[in-house]
Amino acid sequence: MSAPPTSYEQSLVVAERAQAADETISLTLRHPEGEVLPDWQPGAHVELLLGNGLTRTYSLCGDPADGTAWRIAVLRTPDSRGGSACVHDKLHAGDRVEVRGPRNNFPLRPARRYLFVAGGIGITPLLPMVAAVEAAGTPWHLLYGGRSRASMAFTSQLAPYGQKVSLRPQDEYGLLDLDAHLGEPDGDTLVYCCGPEPLLAAIEEHCRAWPTGALQMERFTAKEQEAQGAGTAFEVVCAESGVTVQVPPKHTVLSAVRAAGIDAPFSCTDGICGTCETEVLEGEPDHRDSVLSPEDRAAGETMMICVSRARGPRLVLDL
Repeated sequence: MSAPPTSYEQSLVVAERAQAADETISLTLRHPEGEVLPDWQPGAHVELLLGNGLTRTYSLCGDPADGTAWRIAVLRTPDSRGGSACVHDKLHAGDRVEVRGPRNNFPLRPARRYLFVAGGIGITPLLPMVAAVEAAGTPWHLLYGGRSRASMAFTSQLAPYGQKVSLRPQDEYGLLDLDAHLGEPDGDTLVYCCGPEPLLAAIEEHCRAWPTGALQMERFTAKEQEAQGAGTAFEVVCAESGVTVQVPPKHTVLSAVRAAGIDAPFSCTDGICGTCETEVLEGEPDHRDSVLSPEDRAAGETMMICVSRARGPRLVLDL
């Protein structure tokens, strides 16, 4: 189960905007009155509420010890659904933006050694992890790929780590050599990876022989699920609200409960951010998200109601 979010929601000021790489900007956010922001740990993200129902999730990539500022980085994606374009075109130094969080679905767990693998903008959640394990004196290595050096953000920040970082722009080295780093399972190593789906799928394949739980990933897009169809209708009992709703085959639990007037939180609606994670009191979920681990899925204690359904005729949820 992911760490619960704070209830914090605040209009923050863009204190600094900088070019982090080609098509990538970094934003430093501060409280307008200089107040301290909620604590966070490596792997956490926040949500930017950009108006007109547009909400986007971005990893915190600054220093968790700095309670006065949150830093994020945003890549302008060619297939943007409006989020990255809005941030790039409309958020400048001095502007304000509504921010909610933080939440952490990608926590840094104790290990004897770490291998970090980043693809493109996937470097963002790994930056504070690298800093944390370096400060702790734990052995680690970062394999960082991108289209070109110019497209890879925060390389100057990583330079002081020397040979602990392998920068591998594709136009110079080709695809990342995963065999060299993941070919032999290592029970003492945790692998943390974030990046585009083809990279994550390749790493999953390479890590099949590794111990359970050795691979930790965060996705920016939903993992392709096996064809499951729209499913059958089922009933959701909202225990806290005392409301029972029917979820038709082509509707989600989220849409059904919100249509019934229940203010369930949500953000991505793709099963990748964890905002809609809801406690399951009775029934068996049909998990279709890209957040929960296999162990969490098997436990069935929570579900992402924006995409997941029920395996039986009834679910009782803490809503």
